[in-house]
Amino acid sequence: MYISKEGLEKLKQELDQRVHDTRRNIAEAISVAKEHGDLSENFEYQDAKEQQALNEARIAQLEEMVHNAVVVEETSGGDVIQLGCTFRARINGREKTYQMVGSHDADPVACKISNESPLGRALIGHGAGEDILVKTPAGEVAYTILEII
Repeated sequence: MYISKEGLEKLKQELDQRVHDTRRNIAEAISVAKEHGDLSENFEYQDAKEQQALNEARIAQLEEMVHNAVVVEETSGGDVIQLGCTFRARINGREKTYQMVGSHDADPVACKISNESPLGRALIGHGAGEDILVKTPAGEVAYTILEII
């Protein structure tokens, strides 16, 4: 999984919080719920156990993501769009600046395009001055790459 240094730090922070804080809080909730008697009809206990299972699943997922993370450094210049680069493009007459990022860092609102998205796959490897036609669910969209920053 390709990810920025900042994205990896966020994953590590979430993992740390879940392992140390969330896990402890859930264990306390289970302990308190056990004191209420019959566990088969104890909603608080059942809810805490469900929260525990969800937390443990997320911890496993985060550990896997951190273990498999490949940190991508931001690149500047270059001849073609590649992972980590910033570029300007014109779409439907509007110019915008974009960054090509790994899927975990993708944020369309912030113009961070995933390299795994249809748009990202269409743009990677193309250079300034090229016109690219990208198929989207809404139809084809024309992109003109203006500059690789």
